[in-house]
Amino acid sequence: MAEQTTERPADVRSRVTREFERRFGAAPAFVARAPGRVNLIGDHTDYNDGFVLPMAIDRAMWIAFRPRADRRVVVHSLDFDEVAGFDLAELDGHPGGGPSASGSEAGGWLEYVRGVAWALLAAGQGPAPLAAGWEGVAAGDVPVGAGLSSSAALELATARAFATVDGLAWEPARMARLAQRAENDWVGVNCGIMDQLISAAGAADHALLIDCRTLDTRAVPLPAGAAVVVLDTATRRGLVDSAYNERRAQCEAAAAFFGVRALRDVDEAAFAARAGGLDPLIRKRAHHVVTENARTLAAAEALARRDVRTVGRLMNESHASLRDEFEVSRRELDVMAEVARAHPHCHGARMTGAGFGGCAVALVDAAAAESFAREVASAYERAVGLTPAVYVCKAAQGASVEKG
Repeated sequence: MAEQTTERPADVRSRVTREFERRFGAAPAFVARAPGRVNLIGDHTDYNDGFVLPMAIDRAMWIAFRPRADRRVVVHSLDFDEVAGFDLAELDGHPGGGPSASGSEAGGWLEYVRGVAWALLAAGQGPAPLAAGWEGVAAGDVPVGAGLSSSAALELATARAFATVDGLAWEPARMARLAQRAENDWVGVNCGIMDQLISAAGAADHALLIDCRTLDTRAVPLPAGAAVVVLDTATRRGLVDSAYNERRAQCEAAAAFFGVRALRDVDEAAFAARAGGLDPLIRKRAHHVVTENARTLAAAEALARRDVRTVGRLMNESHASLRDEFEVSRRELDVMAEVARAHPHCHGARMTGAGFGGCAVALVDAAAAESFAREVASAYERAVGLTPAVYVCKAAQGASVEKG
């Protein structure tokens, strides 16, 4: 049977608070929260300066914390059952370059925390950047490796903690940029801006149309009669950095061919007029990006007018393009999308995220969301022999902090 209910947000918050009290003998001063995300449409467009339409989900990373008198950061990760820390003085003037350059033995999850600290220091935040450290307990209910941006949630919760103890102004777009820099230049993952920005700036009950060049955002209301269901295929991406970087390079080659800064600057008419001169493989990659940008803008307009049928059709087209032209799908993602679409209450379904594993997302009738989840999970399990996790999600607010 598929997992359809797991620890809910209030449970995670209370768990980190209780563990903080157990470890430190007092209540935390603050609790920071930053959500994961699911992208409704617009994949592999973000690093092409294009458009994406994600929503923050009601699954998040939580950190219960208090300031320290020194500049040390100590974090107890309940998810990894580890305690790790570092001194901010180690990062003063550090050129970056991530775990291998930092001398860290912890690695893994701590490098996202350390990377955010490094990015804030490098940006010179505040009159006395990061003068204070903090200690805390962290846990989350964003599945790791499923394409729901657990790393961005950790980064933005960390940024919220630093902003709180050091009195830094909270500017969502700026903090998202710094968190992206942490992931790019410290952790070494060459991601676009979408994950960090939606975690920082998400709006409850809305998706967010993001222009990945300007970072302008527009909140798009989700119709009350529709629900978003995340379908975790129980596959993980594994080592796909080379494939991801290869596709980025192919997109850059296509942009150079058209003489533009990024493929965002090529519309469908311009593509059709000149694409014959491209290498066939690069042409396929570029065609996905050009048409995906158009689909994303059209989906935002359709969602705003509550035309869920059109949104669903565009989601289906997006999956076909990611599968056939960008070639980042896999059998399990294709099967999940197919069985979801076969359900009478589904408007559309597609893989979501970077691909090669992880999750699909479906837009369904809200009244039938729970039965949809059960029936699609069973059909998928029969088809591929894997037990999926299924989450009926609500659109959540972006990163926040409150008194403990």
